[in-house]
Amino acid sequence: MSSAAQHVLRPPSEVAALAVAPGPSDELASGPWASMASGPPPSMPRTLPQFSGVLAASAALRVECSREGFTRVRSFTRDTLHDWSLDHRCDDTALVVTELTANAATHAAPGEAGVPEILLGFLLDPTHVLVTVSDPDDHPPVYASADSGLEEHGRGLRIVDTLAEEWGWVLRSPAGKTVWARLPACPPI
Repeated sequence: MSSAAQHVLRPPSEVAALAVAPGPSDELASGPWASMASGPPPSMPRTLPQFSGVLAASAALRVECSREGFTRVRSFTRDTLHDWSLDHRCDDTALVVTELTANAATHAAPGEAGVPEILLGFLLDPTHVLVTVSDPDDHPPVYASADSGLEEHGRGLRIVDTLAEEWGWVLRSPAGKTVWARLPACPPI
């Protein structure tokens, strides 16, 4: 029986290259926000977040776009945070990961096999968890306007914006993007 998602643990430097991978030509793609009716979210930073200390741990997962694959994404998130003694951050992080991977699966261009190649990454420093979701599509994530409250879809990035300290996206080289969210690792007060 084959696994719907490939659980892969790598050294932190490899995961950073796989999951975030901003190269010299990669930049925050802020230009498309100007043409969007709803505009950028209030917390949209202009750079990828910098770590506050030494990278402590990392994990990565290749996501299969199926019901079983998304169940594994949530389990992988909870297991990873549990292994890092961050059980107090499981619910918020699992919700952020669910929204970002669902967006990638819904909106990303299909790969050679007909489904998008989606990569989930976690990077841990002493004070934050950085969640990254990479896909092959270059289009910016769409942040729904405030008046779309009754819509069936489109509130995912508003949820991410509420739960994360900051989030954003960068173009990847040669194609695609990485959407990221930074969540605190410290217990809530």
